[in-house]
Amino acid sequence: MWNAPNPYQLAKLPALYSTEHLPWNEKIIHEHYFISGCDWYAAEYDPKQRIYFGYAIMNRDFQNAEWGYFSHDELADIRHRGIEVDRDVHWTPIEAGSIDDIVRGMRS
Repeated sequence: MWNAPNPYQLAKLPALYSTEHLPWNEKIIHEHYFISGCDWYAAEYDPKQRIYFGYAIMNRDFQNAEWGYFSHDELADIRHRGIEVDRDVHWTPIEAGSIDDIVRGMRS
C-alpha cells in the first residue's frame, strides 16, 4: 500500500460501532483509499482485527456501492497492473454527506 497509515494515524479513527448511532450522512470519513476506479472511505477502525467500517465503491459501480467492513491487510495486498492501493494523504476528515461519490451511491 502506498502511503500506508501508521498506528498513530489509525488510532485517530473511532472504534468499530462507535458511530452506529449516527445517520450515514453524518458519519465522519477519516481515511480515503483508492485504486483504478475503486474507493474505500473509512469511518471506523479496529486496530486488533485491522478492520475498517466504511463505504466502498468498486469500479465506479454506484448502484452496488455499500457500507460495510473491509480489511486493512487485504487493501494492502491489492495490486492492479503493478499499482498498489493508495491512501489519500491530502484527505481531510469530512462528513459522508459531503462526499459526492457516497451521496451518489446512496441515491442509486
